[in-house]
Amino acid sequence: MSYLDDKTPIKGTIMFDGEMASLGYNLNKLCYSFNQEDARDAFNSNERAYCEKYGLTEGQTLAILERNIIGLLEQGGSIYYLAKFAGLLGLNMQDIGALQTGLTLEEFKQKLVDAGE
Repeated sequence: MSYLDDKTPIKGTIMFDGEMASLGYNLNKLCYSFNQEDARDAFNSNERAYCEKYGLTEGQTLAILERNIIGLLEQGGSIYYLAKFAGLLGLNMQDIGALQTGLTLEEFKQKLVDAGE
């Protein structure tokens, strides 16, 4: 068995594999579109319609509308593309790290400092 076949869960981690990539294809495509200012403007003017334009599932659309970054990871979102959406919300990767670990932003930053020592 190759390491690619190992589906052993890692506590606190949402595995992003080929199956999840397929599930999140449209979601990640939508997030990538936020590189363009006109896409950000279109999203901000009608979020649900923008999600429909990209063919998101209802679960993905709800996670977008609810700003549920963890839910988006569970719906096949790649952290690299979700960073575009998070940026639109004024969040950065440390904010997402805090969400993923259940820590406050300050606690997460301190965890990073402690890990570097």
